[in-house]
Amino acid sequence: MIDTIVFDIGNVLVRWDPHAAFAPHLGGPDAVPAFLERIGFRALNLRADGGETFADLAATIPDAGDRALFLTYLDGHAASIREPIEESWALMERLRARGHAIHAITNWSAETWPIGLATHPRLTRAFGVTVVSGIEGVAKPGTEIFARLCAKAGVAPGQCLFIDDSAANVAGARAAGMEAHHFVDAAGLERDLSARGLL
Repeated sequence: MIDTIVFDIGNVLVRWDPHAAFAPHLGGPDAVPAFLERIGFRALNLRADGGETFADLAATIPDAGDRALFLTYLDGHAASIREPIEESWALMERLRARGHAIHAITNWSAETWPIGLATHPRLTRAFGVTVVSGIEGVAKPGTEIFARLCAKAGVAPGQCLFIDDSAANVAGARAAGMEAHHFVDAAGLERDLSARGLL
């Protein structure tokens, strides 16, 4: 029986847009996609989520200007996560009121996680257990990070419903034995939670 809800954070509870971190340095948003593509930002960011430092990752970028710009992400990170998704927060509180345990698993760099907490102080008190990939050194969609959540929270995978905006991460949760919801918007999540009898 599901009695534990495990939330992803980025693009489920807090919108994440890395373009906002780099746009001030590139004269606006139009030049950002080409920069992100050129440096392979998505792959670099996933490596940061897995525990590598931004300094070490920057060293892999051939162009000195691109290296310097990539490193501005640390200072610009707060701009990339400004907006909370309030409808999801409201659903979380309804779930909490129903007596469900609430935890989180997030792919987030150990270096930028403190910025996330400072930008959204609610994150410091929203969850019973928070598993941060950059601190753990393992990331979604691998099954190990789900096992660590279960060990820390003292729950079995079959007790958990995991909510994430990434189809790959949803598949990872299911492979780890959890039920999972692919988050598109809060309205869809509310329908699924209601259908499962959780709200």
